Amino acid sequence: MKKIEAIIKPFKLEDVKDALGEIGLSGLTVSEVKGFGRQKGHTELYRGAEYVVDFLPKVKIELVVDDKKYKEAIDVIIKHSNTGKIGDGKIFVYEVSEAIRIRTGEKGKDAI
Repeated sequence: MKKIEAIIKPFKLEDVKDALGEIGLSGLTVSEVKGFGRQKGHTELYRGAEYVVDFLPKVKIELVVDDKKYKEAIDVIIKHSNTGKIGDGKIFVYEVSEAIRIRTGEKGKDAI
């Protein structure tokens, strides 16, 4: 099993969620996060005062998938979160040694 963490622009969340659902992946966790990479933030004007916005709002999607589906999931995330502009995000993939459904005790891929 693999855990996929994708950090994307917030307005792309619905597109990614819907596309993952179309390939049969429905369970995911979403967190609102802030961060920066090469964008390094930007300056804004508020009531005549200029200030720097260092951390930009992003969304982190986390999902655990079977080894057979993770490449397809990554392709879907890239396709539906790409704007072609700086700040589109990152994807990280981790090995998952075990998954357990608390309610039933199911383990492994049956739990996901």
